[in-house]
Amino acid sequence: MSYIKGYDPETLREIVDAHQCAERLGELGDQRSLAALLERVWLMKVLGLLDDALVVSEQSVRLARMGGTRKDLLRARILHASVQQQRGAYAAAHQELTTCAEEAEGQGWSALAAFAYQHRGKVSFDADDFTDARADFKRALFLRQGAGAPEEELASTLEAIRATEYRRTAASVAG
Repeated sequence: MSYIKGYDPETLREIVDAHQCAERLGELGDQRSLAALLERVWLMKVLGLLDDALVVSEQSVRLARMGGTRKDLLRARILHASVQQQRGAYAAAHQELTTCAEEAEGQGWSALAAFAYQHRGKVSFDADDFTDARADFKRALFLRQGAGAPEEELASTLEAIRATEYRRTAASVAG
C-alpha cells in the first residue's frame, strides 16, 4: 500500500495520510531488520519527527554496512541524506547524495541512481538552486525511463521538473 497521496508543488514533499503513517509506525514498533528501520525512518521523516528519523537513519546505515548489500547501504545512505535535507543540512545531504548517485551509476544501478538524483534535486530545490535541481530531476527522469520505472515514479519526477521550472521562472521575474 502506498502512503503517498501526492506531492506538494511548493515544497516537493510527500503528501501523506498522517494517521495512516502513524498507525504503521506503531505497527513496526522496535523491529530491527533493515527493511523495518528504513520504513521507520521514512515514516518518521514524513511525520516531521526529524530528530528520531536522524537517529534511526544512522542505525540503518550502520546495520546496512555490517550486514547488507551495497545496494542496501546506498538506499540507507540516500534516506539518511533526505533526513539531513529536511533538517536543513543541505551541504551534507548534497555531498552524500552525490557519492551515492555516482556509485549507483558506476555499478549500473539506474533505478537507484535515479532515486539519488531525485533526492539531490530536492536538496537543490530547497536551497533555491533551481538550475541544479532541474538538471538532477532531468537526469533522474532519463534514468527512470531507461530502467522502465513505474508510471508514478515518472510522474513524480515530471511534477518536480514542472515545479522547478515554475520556481525558476518566478525567481528570474522577481530578480
